[in-house]
Parts: sequence; structure tokens; C-alpha cells
Amino acid sequence: MDLAAIKQFAEQEHQRLKGYYQFEQPQQMSLAITVKIAEELGELCQEVLAHSDLQRKEKLEQMDKTNPAEEFADVILTTFILAQNLGIDVEAGLKNKMKKIEARYHHQ
Repeated sequence: MDLAAIKQFAEQEHQRLKGYYQFEQPQQMSLAITVKIAEELGELCQEVLAHSDLQRKEKLEQMDKTNPAEEFADVILTTFILAQNLGIDVEAGLKNKMKKIEARYHHQ
């Protein structure tokens, strides 16, 4: 799988969500997706704690041991859907950020 496939899926899911929720203003959808990212990130954090045996014993016993990879995927896909809603090219942003990070190490 490559970024193009992720972007295509995010675009399709964005259109489905727009049709389903029918927000009156685009900002409402952006806010809803941003909150969803926070929810997904919280679930990822719980998985990381459980995977590292740092979660409380009571919580570990109650947890549905889902695949941590799926929680990573939820965060990534939801982020791509938000970018789609905002008209942001994540691929260009990633390339630019990677260049900036690389430049930090070349100036040392």
C-alpha cells in the first residue's frame, strides 16, 4: 500500500461522512474529525500502555486486546480524512517536513 491508496480511501470516506452527517458548515465537520482524532489517539495510547505492560492490572483485565496496528491505522486514516476536509495535501506536507528534519542533521 502507498500514500496514493491511503489518500484515495480518505477521499472516499470523507465523501461518505459528508453525506451521512450533512453538516451545515465545513468547520463543523473539521471540528468533529479533530475530536475523532483525539479519541483515536487516546485508544492508541491505551494500546501502547497495554503492549508495554504499563497499564493498570484492572484496566488490562477489562481491555479488549485489539491489534495496536489497527489503532495506528485509525489515527492515520482519520488524520488523512481531516486533511481531505481541509483541502491539505498531506503527501506534500510529509515531504517538506522530512526535508526539514534531514536538514537539521546536515547542519550539525
